[in-house]
Amino acid sequence: MMAVPEELPAWAAILTSILVLTGAALTLIGTIGLLRLKNFYARVHPPTLGTTLGIGCVLLASMLYFSVLESRPAVHEVLIAIFVTITTPITLMLLVSAALRRDWMIGDPDVPLPPDLPPPPVLTEKESS
Repeated sequence: MMAVPEELPAWAAILTSILVLTGAALTLIGTIGLLRLKNFYARVHPPTLGTTLGIGCVLLASMLYFSVLESRPAVHEVLIAIFVTITTPITLMLLVSAALRRDWMIGDPDVPLPPDLPPPPVLTEKESS
């Protein structure tokens, strides 16, 4: 059990606890979505949403805790939030783009081709390795 400093008001401790638990719950929901969904394209969304929203709640809790404890605004967590908010969707787009390209190249019938692209050549097992 974590010791709460005597200088921390009860309202700040309660709000910090709620934000941390909410962030943990959102991250857990994203992880469960990763495990439960059936294909790659469905699996990439829950962890990115859970990570972004979950880390946002944890960062808000950290900002509140240290701002109240030190009697000055703690804003360095804002940089972390900015970097996570920017990098998580970019990583999602790169992973999905690579998976789509791979599926188009192997001719996966479950992944439709975009209407403006000609069909790619289908690679055999010998050509792809």
